[in-house]
Amino acid sequence: MNHRHIIITGGAKGIGLGCVEAFVRGGCRVTILDIDESGPRLGERLGKQVHFIYCDVAQEQMVSDALSEAIARFGEVEVLINNAGIQRYSTVTETTEEEWDLVMNVNLKSAFFCAKHAIPSMQRRGGGIVINISSVQAFVSQEKVAPYTTSKTAMLGLTRSIAIDYAPQIRCVAICPGTVDTPMLRNAIALSPDPAEVYNECVDMHLLKKIGVPSDIGELAYFLAGENAGFFTGQAIRVDGGLGIRVDGSKRS
Repeated sequence: MNHRHIIITGGAKGIGLGCVEAFVRGGCRVTILDIDESGPRLGERLGKQVHFIYCDVAQEQMVSDALSEAIARFGEVEVLINNAGIQRYSTVTETTEEEWDLVMNVNLKSAFFCAKHAIPSMQRRGGGIVINISSVQAFVSQEKVAPYTTSKTAMLGLTRSIAIDYAPQIRCVAICPGTVDTPMLRNAIALSPDPAEVYNECVDMHLLKKIGVPSDIGELAYFLAGENAGFFTGQAIRVDGGLGIRVDGSKRS
C-alpha cells in the first residue's frame, strides 16, 4: 500500500490516531483533518508522510479547502476515513436543538462533506474507498444517547448510498466498534462518581471481557482498504468483542 494517500478525520487521537498509525506503518501518506491542538505535533513524531490540517469538518468550505491542500501535497485521495465524532448524553426530551445539531454536524454532516469532496479525487485516480466509523450503537443502544446513536445509525444509510451510487469504481464500508479505550471514553467515565466501577462495567459487557484499543480499529481499516478486501462494499462490520449478541439473562453452561 506504499505511497497511497489517506485522509483521516479526527485523526489526532483515539480511533483516528490508531488508523493513522496503521496506515503509516503500511507506508502510506496520511492527511489528518482535525481541530485538536495536539495535531500539528504528530508530523514530528510520525514523519513527513503525515500532514496535519486544522479543519472543522462540519464546515463545508473548510473541508473543500483542506482537500485541495491535501491533494496538492500528497496527490489524489485513495482512502477516506470518516472518523470525527463527539458524544452528548441526553434523551430526546432533554436534548436542546443546539446539542442535537452539534452532534449531527460533527458525526454525520462531516462524513457527507468529506465524501462529497474526496470522491471526485478518487474518481480521477481510478478508484478508492470510503470508510465510515460508525458504532455498535447503530444496532444496540443504551440510555441517554439519543443524538449519538441516531447519528451513528444514519451513517449506515450513508454507507449504503455511497456504495451503490459509485460502484464499481469506489467502495464504501462502515466499521462499527464496541467500547474502545479512547480519550472520549475516559472523559465519559470521569463523569461518574466511581470511574473504576464504570470502566469494569464496560469491560464486563463484552464477551471477550476486555474493551478494544484504537489499533484494533486501525488494523481493520487498513485491511479493508487493501486489495485483499476488494469484495467488501456496503457492509457494516462490527468489531465489538461480542457486545450485543447475547440477550440479557441468558446463562452459559
